[in-house]
Amino acid sequence: MSLQGAVRRSFMALQDQRAAWRSVLGECDPLMESLGNLGQQMKALSRVRVSDTPLRAFPDLQERLQFQLLQAVDLLLQRLRDRMSRLQAIRDSVGGHVSAVLQLYQDSADSLDVAVATQRSSVAPSLADMLEWLQDAERFYRRQFLQRKTLLLTLRRDDRAQLEGAANAWRSLDSPDAEQQITDNLCRLAFFLEAQ
Repeated sequence: MSLQGAVRRSFMALQDQRAAWRSVLGECDPLMESLGNLGQQMKALSRVRVSDTPLRAFPDLQERLQFQLLQAVDLLLQRLRDRMSRLQAIRDSVGGHVSAVLQLYQDSADSLDVAVATQRSSVAPSLADMLEWLQDAERFYRRQFLQRKTLLLTLRRDDRAQLEGAANAWRSLDSPDAEQQITDNLCRLAFFLEAQ
């Protein structure tokens, strides 16, 4: 397998994985919003004394409502964990492609001329640039996954304030500059990726 071919395949896989990543994050956003809504509902329920309302005729209503809310939180957290498994698979795929290319590069480094590795053309960036871009992309997905997983692991089903702020905390992890850099690099590679 040629190094250039492996780099091309890695960037093509990166394009596919980037689309999948965005899709999964798009599925997570409304789930995080729903967590915030449940946190608000739990907060509102804690402020109401059912015994002082016409609903006092229903025994254990407040506890039942609290139980229902906690079940809904558990369900949302499970759905988010499922999405995190998909994000982990995407991160692992990107990491696997990058590792394979870097291993191939190391195996052929002795026979690879430095001038060839740093030479750019009108159709393709230098091999050195492309390897760096692959490493940057792998680092981005690894960091994003770890930050998002850590956030989910710190969410507690009975912490109303934390649940209310979950969507904002999730959005704060977005890194549009780094994601735009990946997009820009893929645009720079358009001719290289099309050339067979």
